[in-house]
Amino acid sequence: MANAVLYLKAEQNAEVMDRRVCVKDIASLYCADDKISAKAKSLKVHQFGEKEKKRQAVSILWVIELIERECPGVSVENIGENATLIELVDVKRHKGPVQMLKLVFVSMISFFGTGFTIMAFHNDISINKIFSRIYEMVMGHPSDSYSILEVSYSIGLAAGIILFFNHIGGRRITKDPTPIEVEMRIYETDVNKALIETADREGKTIEAS
Repeated sequence: MANAVLYLKAEQNAEVMDRRVCVKDIASLYCADDKISAKAKSLKVHQFGEKEKKRQAVSILWVIELIERECPGVSVENIGENATLIELVDVKRHKGPVQMLKLVFVSMISFFGTGFTIMAFHNDISINKIFSRIYEMVMGHPSDSYSILEVSYSIGLAAGIILFFNHIGGRRITKDPTPIEVEMRIYETDVNKALIETADREGKTIEAS
């Protein structure tokens, strides 16, 4: 094992289903010596207790110290994050009728909430009066009922929403991430950083001695 170099790329967040967390669960590893790589991957980083919080922040310095202690002569190069947030996920919790009810409830709130917001916005700007005024200016007489403007606007609004969310049903229009997916990734990154920094300030980070 002398003079061997092991490259460690730690993730910012790692979801695990087993209470025993190994190095391979929180980081990607590469070493020219396959035996060193296999041994490093199997090293235990943390063991979740029964009453322990489901989230734990782990310092990568602790992981590097662990690997170099268990694999003498190995030099570890970290090319990833400085700390990793480990989250124990209960798979059974996300199954069953309760989870389905939650999904239906959130879907209904999103659908009716969005519809109410659009209607409230249109009512606020008096869009019917705007369309009537435009129709009268172009045609020279007031509209008796709904005109081509309302129909075109409704179709354009639906098409715009589809293009914005980049989905038609369950199919993606392009391979590019949607604006919501981008914002969710940014939000997830910010939350992970905040949790890691909070754990560090409170001295709850699992780190090197």
